[in-house]
Amino acid sequence: MLKKADERCKKVKFSLDAPGANRVMLAGNFNNWKADTMPLSKAKKSTWEKELTLKPGKYEYKFVVDGKWIADPNNKNTVWNSLGSQNSVVEVI
Repeated sequence: MLKKADERCKKVKFSLDAPGANRVMLAGNFNNWKADTMPLSKAKKSTWEKELTLKPGKYEYKFVVDGKWIADPNNKNTVWNSLGSQNSVVEVI
């Protein structure tokens, strides 16, 4: 049985169209920006997906496509980071 805090968690699907990619990873403040712990699965010919269960809050993230860090091109909600590039932001309510 889920505890009350767990009942507030939501499933969030991350998806990226990356034709020709060999490996797509997800990194963000939900996994301490580790680029090698959350692989996406190939769902269609060029689409990669990963579903996470997250507690309510704001989360910054990027995709790592064959070692190259990129913001989510399908998410216009971004913030600048300390490296001078942008992170994508998802909010779980």
